[in-house]
Formats: sequence, C-alpha cells, structure tokens
Amino acid sequence: MSPSPPPVDIALVEDLTRAAQHEGIEKTVVGAVIANPEGQVLLLRRTADDYLGGLWELPSGGVDDGETLIEALHREVAEETGLTVAAVGAYLGHFDYRSGSGRVTRQFNFTATATSAGQTVTLTEHDAHLWADRDQQGQVSDAVQAVLDTWRDRTA
Repeated sequence: MSPSPPPVDIALVEDLTRAAQHEGIEKTVVGAVIANPEGQVLLLRRTADDYLGGLWELPSGGVDDGETLIEALHREVAEETGLTVAAVGAYLGHFDYRSGSGRVTRQFNFTATATSAGQTVTLTEHDAHLWADRDQQGQVSDAVQAVLDTWRDRTA
C-alpha cells in the first residue's frame, strides 16, 4: 500500500461545494485518483450501452443530497470497485460537463488511498478495470488526463 496522502482540507471542500452552487452547477460528482505501490492508477471502463460507453475513467460518481464530497468519494469507490478508501488527500481540480440527462455537472477530483489498492477490484457498474501505467493512462478523456497530469506533477 502506498503512503497515505495528507488529509484533504475540509474548509476547502466546503468552499468548493458553495462555489459550485453559486455558479449554477446542477449536479456534483467526485472522482478518485487511486494509485498502487507501483504508481499505476485505477481506471474503470464504462459499459458499451452506457452514456459515453467504452470510455476509461476514474472511479467516480454522483454526490447524494445531504452528503459531503468526501462522504460521496468513500461511498462511490466502495460501490464501483469494492475497495475501501483509507484516506482522501489532495484536491486535484475539477472539470465541468453535461451529463447524460443534460444537467450541468462538475466533477471534483481528489487523491485517495485504498486499503487494498492493487488487490481485487469488484466491478458493479463498469465492464473492465485497469491498473494503468503512464502510457495506458492516455486512454482517458482530455479532462481526466489534465487531472492525472496534476496528480503526476504533485507526486513527482
């Protein structure tokens, strides 16, 4: 297991949430950059019949009403991968997009350490997973690539 990242600043998380509301964001999503000890990042592939089918992405998902970004990150990683988040670290930025339902969506991205990173991943919503090395990480969208670039810059 890689070392735990420094904990995320809760005041920052609250500020991010307020800013999104103020800017008219209709839906918020969280994404996790989870690396194994070899520096490979966990990517998940959307099923072919899903919105943006076939796209490789970070473990991510919607924030439920009454849930903080950090609570959602813990829940979504567990639901999508079967892994347990041990720690949420640095904020890596966000990107906006229009969801499959047409809502303006903002995805907030953080580093995360999973208790079993590199071990068995159990998929529920995706059809494949990959512990991606730097070359394989190029299979993601430009927006996720920018998040991974920020992560690499901070871990270099």
